[in-house]
Amino acid sequence: MIVINRDRSRPIITRHGSEIRPLIDRTTSPASLCSLAEESLPPGSAVTPHHHRRTEEIYYILWGEGVMTVGDERREVRAGDAVYIPPGSSHTLENTGAEAMRIVLVCGPAFSHEDEIFDERSG
Repeated sequence: MIVINRDRSRPIITRHGSEIRPLIDRTTSPASLCSLAEESLPPGSAVTPHHHRRTEEIYYILWGEGVMTVGDERREVRAGDAVYIPPGSSHTLENTGAEAMRIVLVCGPAFSHEDEIFDERSG
């Protein structure tokens, strides 16, 4: 059995200033078909627009509010919302609230940096 506590997970600081804590993924387990992480997105920040060639993703918002963009569609989202992101779809999430958003990230297959492509407009 593998148990990873979020408080013992080594945080990754992203280019857009959020903190991602890998929980169960390729770096903490033999998992390859799916992965789970938690992200804290500061107020006024936005996830760098990107897409994945093979990976489908789910963002589940635990805390906060913002605007999610998947492809050409934009929607306001808040705590309790789950957003499905198909493979190949450019996506970003902007925190429009006054507090950090806390988001659970689920990927299948398991997240890999090789499958993450930052969109040209993001620099």
